[in-house]
Amino acid sequence: MYNTPENFAGANKANVESLMTIANTAFASAERLAALNLNTARIMLEDSVINAKALMSVKDVQELLSLQSALAQPAFEKAVAYSRSVYEIATQTQDEFSKIADSQYVEMNKNVTSVLDKAVKNAPAGSDVAVAAVKSAIAAANSAYETMNKAAKQVAEMTEANVAAATTATVKAVGASAPKAKKAA
Repeated sequence: MYNTPENFAGANKANVESLMTIANTAFASAERLAALNLNTARIMLEDSVINAKALMSVKDVQELLSLQSALAQPAFEKAVAYSRSVYEIATQTQDEFSKIADSQYVEMNKNVTSVLDKAVKNAPAGSDVAVAAVKSAIAAANSAYETMNKAAKQVAEMTEANVAAATTATVKAVGASAPKAKKAA
């Protein structure tokens, strides 16, 4: 009743643009992950060749133990760096998707408010109470959405901080145990 073909066309165009943004974000993320995985595989292959050559030159058990300890720390640090990179890509992708969802939510709110305002102009007398109730429900839903969004961001920040702290502690623990293994040899 209030929608014109131009309104439908505009809404469809906005939806297509949002879908393209989502698709481009997903492809960019997949591309970054593929590049990371290929680079990691290349580095692992190079390290394996170097490590195999080093193991072939070992002359006794003490040298083997020392070499084993020396090889473990860099491999662990590379695994942690890889995990951090994957986590960073996933977090950035999630942030982009959240921005898109937020903008869609804001746009939907504007559209609902606009339709409601147009309906109020043509509504029969006495329907002000019903319109006020709908507007109140929309305001409550917006408030709940914002609260939930803030809570989700806080949880994400806490999780990121905990992951960073756990990773740092693990790297330090492995680093501290490596010299002990060398001394024991």
